[in-house]
Amino acid sequence: MRDDLAFYFAGVPAFALYFGAGLLMLALFGLIYTALTPHKEWQLIRTNVPAAALAFGGSLLGFVLPLASAMRESVSLLDFLLWGLVALIAQLLTFALLRALIPGLGQRIGDNEMASGILVALSSVSVGVLNAAAMNG
Repeated sequence: MRDDLAFYFAGVPAFALYFGAGLLMLALFGLIYTALTPHKEWQLIRTNVPAAALAFGGSLLGFVLPLASAMRESVSLLDFLLWGLVALIAQLLTFALLRALIPGLGQRIGDNEMASGILVALSSVSVGVLNAAAMNG
């Protein structure tokens, strides 16, 4: 029984490393995303603008889905970090494309236009799912 426990606990450092790296990447994505969007997510969320919370939350989920896939499939920490970078770029490009297709998207989200928030959230999640699946290909 002790050997089973020792084997189990031997994986804790790798878990902590990957989990910590994942949290740092999620925070980095959130910082970059909020710096590049034309609206101020945190200010809008603090003033109870659901469209902003939905758009931002969907973007976070769209990023973390492929990040989780990269964590599961990677062969090293560097491999994980590089695939995480791919996921980050994919999400930023998704929002840039939506901004090009929908004039005034940031203002629409700031004005609590739920259609815009829903579109950003679901587009981000859709790209995230495709990105995650492509990593397993």
